[in-house]
Amino acid sequence: MRNPYDVLGVSRTADEAEIKKAFRKLAKTYHPDRNADDAKAKDRFAEVNQAYEILGDAKKREQFDRGAIDAEGKPRFTGFEGFPGGGGGGGRAGGFSGFDFEAMNRGRAGGFGEDIFSQFFGEAFRGAGAGAAGRGAQKGDDVAADLTITLEQAVNEATLRLALPTGREVDVVVPKGVADGQTIRLRGLGHPGRGGAEPGDALLTLHFAADPRFQVEGADLRLSVEVPLEDAVLGGPIRVPTLTGAVEMKIPPMTSSGRTFRLRGKGLPRKDGSRGDLLANVAIVLPAGSDEALAEYARKRRSAKATAG
Repeated sequence: MRNPYDVLGVSRTADEAEIKKAFRKLAKTYHPDRNADDAKAKDRFAEVNQAYEILGDAKKREQFDRGAIDAEGKPRFTGFEGFPGGGGGGGRAGGFSGFDFEAMNRGRAGGFGEDIFSQFFGEAFRGAGAGAAGRGAQKGDDVAADLTITLEQAVNEATLRLALPTGREVDVVVPKGVADGQTIRLRGLGHPGRGGAEPGDALLTLHFAADPRFQVEGADLRLSVEVPLEDAVLGGPIRVPTLTGAVEMKIPPMTSSGRTFRLRGKGLPRKDGSRGDLLANVAIVLPAGSDEALAEYARKRRSAKATAG
């Protein structure tokens, strides 16, 4: 795997919004549904999602930046404990408390013998032998699947039943802070491997279902709230729908149509545990049917403006 910053085309100082914007653009470009005849697009799509799995998670990003994990999210080898040494006594090299050099050299004219190699590298040699015996083994192919979720399911991190292309059914937990169009990797749920190799993965792309009330803008939600004329003129409380139930919001007197009010923390969840906001746009609604008193008021206002002009 390449450096995830290079994959997404962002700098190491990029903030969460920049990373998410870059991910969405690339995921849309290389999505398998748009590149059915391009085999390389599938690999690029998987690479983009793997990069976002690292940089889109604050904890994993911090671990990668300090070298604790690699571009695949796997822990890096940091060397043998105490390798720089320090003066040790009693026939032991400083820091190598698990190796008795004196015992290794007893009876060996040439000093270090095969024991040290067996202690240091025995596991590696055995692993290499196993690899040689398993030549011809190949990891299973990945499979791609799509899942459409509601905004409520995204907020509640719902558990959903999914049938994979392999015929297997699995329960999928909607991850915290998932973005529309994001692909998550379900390890080991792809096609079986050959020759004893591990199975492939399932690449699951999540899509937000269209909602008649809300428009998604990153982690924020926007909606239009109808306000009766008298409430717009006089001010007062109005009811505003949210993903977790309606809430009361007060508007000031003489509120114009098109004015936007922000309800903090009523949007979609982010990966860091915070929530986006709900942006409520006021749409003033006139009374249904005729209202002679209102019509007479409007006529007087018009006449007054004409006289003043």
